[in-house]
Amino acid sequence: MEISFIGAGNLAWHLAPALENAGHHINEIYSRQLQHARQLVSNLYDARTHSELNFAESPSTLFVLAVPDDALESVCSRLVLPENAIVVHTSGSKSLDSLDQWMAIYSDVPVQTGVFYALQTFSQGQPFMDFDEIPLCIESADKPTEDALVQLGQDISNIVYLITSEERRSLHVAAVFACNFTNHLLALAYDLIAQQDLEFDLLRPLITETFRKGLSASNPADVQTGPARRGDLTTISDHLALLTNQPKLAEIYQIMTTSIQQHPKQ
Repeated sequence: MEISFIGAGNLAWHLAPALENAGHHINEIYSRQLQHARQLVSNLYDARTHSELNFAESPSTLFVLAVPDDALESVCSRLVLPENAIVVHTSGSKSLDSLDQWMAIYSDVPVQTGVFYALQTFSQGQPFMDFDEIPLCIESADKPTEDALVQLGQDISNIVYLITSEERRSLHVAAVFACNFTNHLLALAYDLIAQQDLEFDLLRPLITETFRKGLSASNPADVQTGPARRGDLTTISDHLALLTNQPKLAEIYQIMTTSIQQHPKQ
């Protein structure tokens, strides 16, 4: 498939090379920050940077909107595509209907729309990720487009699902809890022990074992430990006293403790 990317950030950094390695041709990379487009192009076979959102003469049939959610409508309002092109967004939270509506309002030619959502955390500048075990969530109201996107997904991943916008929205919220919030809790733990000049390495074996157990269990709630799960009110009170001068941390501690106490035991 002939493909162009609008956006050269975290996702595009990994997805474009993965598609190219699977035999697809990346023609153009557009980015508001030209240097980002140039960096990505330098890792591709013969892609070129594209300085504007007019793709009317592009040889591509698929256009991947790899831009922040808040920028999607603005990009769509300026995007010019070839007739009958396929345009997909890669958002976990934006619906397919939103993209349909934007293209109906702003596009002067008929296009097909879809969603190509990779459920993973990506960072630009990191070694290219292997997509084999990255879940890809596909959606389109047009059956031929859906089939084309499923095939594209299967070219790079062993895990391809047809998922509705509502299902994907819930999945994205769950992903924020599992990924973003979890990482933030690790950062807070780092800050706490750094206040005592202790090394974060002291926590690494505990973190590793926690994730091992949680991922191997059929339900992570089955392997929950700690004072909240044990009902150890003395320890909880002691911890909250220790956090008296850090009210934000104390609030997070109390919210998490209450959530664990109220969560149904398996």
